[in-house]
Amino acid sequence: MKYFVKEDSVVRKIWSSADTTLFIFAGSAAEFALNKAVDWLYFTGKLPADPLGRLFSTVTYARQIIFAEEHAALHAIDKITAIHKGVENARGAQIPDWAYRDVLFMLIDYSIRSFELLDRELTHAEKVEVFNVFNRVGLRMGLTGLPANYIRWKQMREEHLQDNLAQSPCTVDLYKQYRKHLGWLRYELLIKVQLLLTPALVSKQLVLGKPGLIKPMLKCYRFLRQLRIESPFRNALLPAEYKVQRMGMDIR
Repeated sequence: MKYFVKEDSVVRKIWSSADTTLFIFAGSAAEFALNKAVDWLYFTGKLPADPLGRLFSTVTYARQIIFAEEHAALHAIDKITAIHKGVENARGAQIPDWAYRDVLFMLIDYSIRSFELLDRELTHAEKVEVFNVFNRVGLRMGLTGLPANYIRWKQMREEHLQDNLAQSPCTVDLYKQYRKHLGWLRYELLIKVQLLLTPALVSKQLVLGKPGLIKPMLKCYRFLRQLRIESPFRNALLPAEYKVQRMGMDIR
């Protein structure tokens, strides 16, 4: 059976871990809030109404691509494209090409950053593999202006960070929603994780503050992961009502 992502791919290893996946979306949640096209996420009202539900639905789609055989993965990508086209038709406008690229670039960048923060440094070849997988997703979606290779992606990623981020009323509201749905303690932990994960420009614009105790806490957590006893601590990162979804994220 032919898979969209090879069975021995580092991308599968990254996305098979629940905590790594949560970190990917913690970083993306920060950058989404600053993106100049964030108003598109407000158009349907689903993101501010239930940011955690949106997280799990996005994880589901991502894993349908990463762990499925090729035909099913392509079908999932086409479904995502159709959903976005439906939103564009409903609004009577098109999502900018650069906004599509931004989301793709985030998935590449935070996949790498999250794995390296929790596990180990990736080799250059592994980083290229992460880029190749998500770039293929973008090509299937018909996105324009995609980078030709990993080196060009790194250049474009910096350009996008410089050009496409800005504080807005949506930024403030999104963080209010994060705090409302997570509760004070989980929200504070999210902020500290975002500070470690995000590029300097993102953390500066969001004024995420100082690391505090998060670095020694992360060091302890990595030790617990080596012992395979981290689950109770990881499960505490999300409210109890998301227990089923949370358990389904770890497929190691």
